[in-house]
Amino acid sequence: MQLIIVTGLSGAGKSNALNCLEDLGYYCIDNMPPALIVNFVDLLRFNKLEMDKAAVCIDVRMGDFLKGFDKQLEKLTDVDCRIVYLEASDEALIRRYKETRRNHPLSDKSVKEGISEERAMLARTRTLADYIIDTSNMKTAKLKETIKDIVTGDENGQQNFIINVSSFGYKHGIPLEADIVFDMRFIPNPYYVPSLKELTGNSKKVSSYVLKQEVTQVFLDSVIPLLEKLIPAYMKEGKYNLNIAFGCTGGHHRSVASANEVVMRLKDKGFRTTITHRDL
Repeated sequence: MQLIIVTGLSGAGKSNALNCLEDLGYYCIDNMPPALIVNFVDLLRFNKLEMDKAAVCIDVRMGDFLKGFDKQLEKLTDVDCRIVYLEASDEALIRRYKETRRNHPLSDKSVKEGISEERAMLARTRTLADYIIDTSNMKTAKLKETIKDIVTGDENGQQNFIINVSSFGYKHGIPLEADIVFDMRFIPNPYYVPSLKELTGNSKKVSSYVLKQEVTQVFLDSVIPLLEKLIPAYMKEGKYNLNIAFGCTGGHHRSVASANEVVMRLKDKGFRTTITHRDL
């Protein structure tokens, strides 16, 4: 029997993940107390309900029921059980709560305080996860595709690992969701070239200026082999995507051109990628 346990931060997309699993033929239950998971599995296995795929969602709405979750997992013998943990940056979660105008489950706190407390409450659960998915820059369709890859594809394959590349400006702050940050301010700045100042790194003129620098080529020729060696290690630790951010002063020229070039080279290597230019 297959059992998928969906958990993680409120607002990170657990409902969408559960909907996707239901579309894939899983019998789904939301907001299940961990203490009932074993009974639920026994019900499906021994009462001739003819269901061999199920998914449940657990989160901080359980309160004290979350305690002892790991002990319940130990009782799940002869079950293909996988835990999918969804998370997102504080910035993304706060934005989603503002858009939906819903209260945080820890409603006696502000959203930011609630998120902080929730992260602490789920810290142990996160360590148990088989897959950790950062949905900060994910659209619903991409999340569903990722969930589908987990349950139907080769979850250990390179084709199912997503590299989210972004550019940003340091004067606007480093992206909270970034796993790896590269500071591109060592490259000569196109901002001080009058003909390039008002353009962006998406322009062929700016891109050509940035990429023709010898120091840029040294960086690019080094970073791709580095990532190729690191990605298997991230996958081994249960990460299903990697967030790489390229920064420069304003986030308009050097970081954009560098991010675009890295994405192109990663695609040539067969990696699945997304790209976001945060400060354009």
